[in-house]
Parts: sequence; C-alpha cells; structure tokens
Amino acid sequence: MPGDPAAAGPAPQTPADVRRRAVLAGTLVSLLLILAIVFGSRLLRDFDSALLPYAVATVFLAFGVAYRYTVWISAPGARRLFKQGWRSFFSAANFRKAPTALPRMIATYLGFQKFLGARSHARWAAHQLVFWGCLLAAAITFPLTWGWFTFTSSTGSGPGYEMRIWGLKVVGFDALSILGWLMFHGLDIAAVLVIAGASYFLWRRMKDRAAITGQRFAYDLVPLLALIVISVTGLLLTFSSIFLHGGGYEFLAILHMVSVVFTLIYIPFGKFFHIVQRPAAVGMQLFKYTSRGKGGSADTVLACRRCQEPIDTAPYVENLQGTMRDLDLGFDEWAEYCPRCKRVLRGNAYLDHVKKGFK
Repeated sequence: MPGDPAAAGPAPQTPADVRRRAVLAGTLVSLLLILAIVFGSRLLRDFDSALLPYAVATVFLAFGVAYRYTVWISAPGARRLFKQGWRSFFSAANFRKAPTALPRMIATYLGFQKFLGARSHARWAAHQLVFWGCLLAAAITFPLTWGWFTFTSSTGSGPGYEMRIWGLKVVGFDALSILGWLMFHGLDIAAVLVIAGASYFLWRRMKDRAAITGQRFAYDLVPLLALIVISVTGLLLTFSSIFLHGGGYEFLAILHMVSVVFTLIYIPFGKFFHIVQRPAAVGMQLFKYTSRGKGGSADTVLACRRCQEPIDTAPYVENLQGTMRDLDLGFDEWAEYCPRCKRVLRGNAYLDHVKKGFK
C-alpha cells in the first residue's frame, strides 16, 4: 500500500551504520582470538613472550579481516552472494542431490585452483607454490605464535622431542630423524615454495606488457616483495644458525619480524584480501551447480532473448537481476542477453542515436 512503511522494505544502510557494525564485528573477533590465545596457551604458560609482536599483529589481522569482510558483505551484490552461498551450503536437499559437490568444489576452487590453469599453466603453477607455501607457513607459525603448539625436549639432554597441542602430547620424535628435520625446517620448505612462486609473478610483472599496463606498485608489487622479504629473511635465520653460529641473528630476527608484522596488518586492506573472499566464490559455484540440477538442465538454464543461446541458470540470472535492482541500475533486463548480443545491441543503439546516417 502506498504510504505503508512496511511495504517500503528495510531502510537502506548508511555508511555510518556499516562502519559501526564493522567495528563491532572486528572488536568481537579480536576479543575471541585473545581469549583463544589465553586459554589455548594454558593461561599463557606456553606463550613465548619473544613472539608477542607476532601475536599482537594477528589480533590486528583478525580485527581488519572482520572489519573489511563486514563492509564487503554489506554491499548488495556481495550480500546476495553471501546469503545464497550459505543457503546452498546448509541445504539438506542439495546434500542429498549432490553429496560430493561441496568437497569437490573446495578441492578444485580453493585447493588446486583449476580455474587459473585456463589462463596460463605457468601462472597456475606459481600460484600453487605461493598458496601451499603460505598455507604451510601459516599452519606452523600461527599456533606457535599463540602458544598452542610447543616443542619440548623429552629427556632434557638427548635428541628426543615432544610436540604438544594445548598441553597434550601429540607425537614424539627424534630431532635427528627425517621427521625431526621436517618438523624444524617446515618454514624453510615453505619459504622456498613462496620464493619460487612470488619470483615468477614479480618477473611476469616486469616483462608482461598486459600486466605492466594496469599494475599499481602498492597493490600489485608490494605484496610480492613482502612475501619474498619474509621468506628470504626466514631462510637467512636458518643459515645464520647453521653456518654463522648465530652471527647477525638478532638483526635478521628483527628484520623478519618487521616484514611479517607489516604483511599481517596489510592483508585485510590490500590484494591479499582476495584470500578471504575466495570461499564465497565456492558458495556461488555450489549455488549455480545445484540450481542447474533442478528439474533437468534444459528447464533451468536461461536462453538469450535474442539468439536463444544458453546464458546461465535461471536462479543465477534472477539473483543477478535482484542485485541490479538493489543498486537501482535500471537495466536488469539486460541480464537476459548473452555477452555477444549485448555488444550487438549496444552497437546498433550507437549507430541509431549517435552516428545516425553514418555509412
């Protein structure tokens, strides 16, 4: 009814509302992480005070990620993507219909990122090196920084060590064995992987004209340089311990710490934020996949209004049109045309209205 406040829907969010909610989310997540550090390290008994700057940086990281993510999903397009992704994730009907769809998409989109292989096999390989190197480094350093993992000598004098999680013994190993070497050099392995991948991307940004044209120093080059500095200084710490008897170790440790802290704080506000956004793409792919199965593909795939070629699933196009209506763009019906027909229609409109009479 005209004039009925309920019919007008929820009031639009102001930027101040979004910022307040983002600050609240960031503060809540930071407090939860601090509590997890305190209790996970057994009331700080297992917390290494030398790693305090790293731990503080992870708390800032948690705040920044929660803040930026809240702002991101407050935008109409991202909010719809977020809701549809989680709706598909928790749907029992989807699970019964395609029980392996979600694990397969997590493996292909998040783990092996097969979509990158369509662009370039070299870029895919380099991205895999950076991805698995960073993942390995994070899996080792974050729990160590928070005091969740500890490595203690089992005898006090021999090569035997124990790995404990939250105070509970998980595994015992000989420091001189292969397992012991892998345990103590996991970060070195991660550094080698990251240096190889990041160096390729840095080389590409110096040589590839397409990459050079649109790149920005702070957004495209700084993240690569930061990864290389972290990895090189980490390897130099090992080199100093083994070959220099600790020579220059303190300087390298400070340089390494500064580079890590800077990168952790940079993550939510730079290019690395796409790491946090990527799981949402899996939700959208799951939504498209399960939508395609409803009643058979022929009934659910929308055809172009001009050439009748298939565009995408009808629910996905409806979702896109809903986003365009939310943004008051005023041309949501164009979502029912394929990309080629959109270009043709735009060209015809240009000839009719701008270059009318041009031969």
